[in-house]
Amino acid sequence: MNFSYTEEQDSIREAVARICEDFDAAYWLKRDNEGGFPLDFHAAIAKAGWLGICMPIEYGGAGLGISEAAIMMQAIAESGAGMSGVSAIHMNIFGLNPVVVFGTEEQKRRMLPPLIAGEQKACFAVTEPNTGLNTTQLKTFAKKSGDRYLVSGRKVFISTAQVTDRMLLLARTTPLEQAKRATQGLSLFYTKLDRNFVDVREIPKMGRKAVDTNELFIDELPVPAEDLIGKEGEGFKQILHGMNPERVLAASAAVGLGRVALKRAAAYANERIVFDRPIGKNQGVQHPLAKAWMELEAARLMVANAGWRYDQGLECGAEANAAKYLAGEAGFRACETAVLTHGGYGYAKEYHVERYLREAMLLRIAPISIQLIMCYIAEKVLNLPKSY
Repeated sequence: MNFSYTEEQDSIREAVARICEDFDAAYWLKRDNEGGFPLDFHAAIAKAGWLGICMPIEYGGAGLGISEAAIMMQAIAESGAGMSGVSAIHMNIFGLNPVVVFGTEEQKRRMLPPLIAGEQKACFAVTEPNTGLNTTQLKTFAKKSGDRYLVSGRKVFISTAQVTDRMLLLARTTPLEQAKRATQGLSLFYTKLDRNFVDVREIPKMGRKAVDTNELFIDELPVPAEDLIGKEGEGFKQILHGMNPERVLAASAAVGLGRVALKRAAAYANERIVFDRPIGKNQGVQHPLAKAWMELEAARLMVANAGWRYDQGLECGAEANAAKYLAGEAGFRACETAVLTHGGYGYAKEYHVERYLREAMLLRIAPISIQLIMCYIAEKVLNLPKSY
């Protein structure tokens, strides 16, 4: 059993890190203060071909796996870009996996190359105001009308919708009360985000100001029938092919974010002199940092396991959820420890760790909450009764 990166994986990490060198901490601090989507960063990643890291070669991708995409996400976060950098390209990496798995040849050739090249951007339009993670209860409805669907409803917490021109949209095509099971009657579309029919309203938030979060108000959006992915009514099954990779990539980003915070904290502890000695000489400072490193390393190994299982076509729901939980918690504690190590300076924006802490909070909430992860493990792994 070999836990080392392959030569190819090492080269991926190094190549991505080199791109990130052009976007230093000052760049991301400015984006955090002023907002504004990092279009130049997105373009640099696209130009180097990394947006298609786990897309098929025949459509312009690299044909690699979620494992390699996770390495890339960690490298971006660890560069100091944090969640602002990761979220700028996150959807493009995992979001169209349902198209790869269920799409027709025509759809793949039409939909994948523009996304991989960075010519188009997409958002993930699934969650709704009154359903949260209870996906089967979605209210957005797509009514068939001739050779198109008319979609109406609301979506919330939709990242990048201010700058995207496409969306992966999950909507009901059969009313819930008419479906045999709650998981049936949902359909998946990859279609144009037409602002004549979609009102996009940004939600001010705690961190990651560079990447917008929005609520969508959809009113009779015309969606061509050829934008339906797979079979009508099977969207719930299809969307799962995006959710497990999303959790693996989010977990990997959490590890990277924790590691860059830890690196800054260790450097500060070596440099900061109090009572005629570096504060890093004190065990009260050393031990929390050492504990944070161990927690991050354990989480990284869980991420690697989940990514490997997905790439091998094995069941990975438990592992992907566990990786997201462990990495989200470890990343947050590492960022918190980094702020505390800096003392009062940790609260100052110029030292960057307060930004990391705000961004780390997001990874405890999204794309799935820590409570629902524990419910999933209890039910699916430990065979305990469903609690909700």
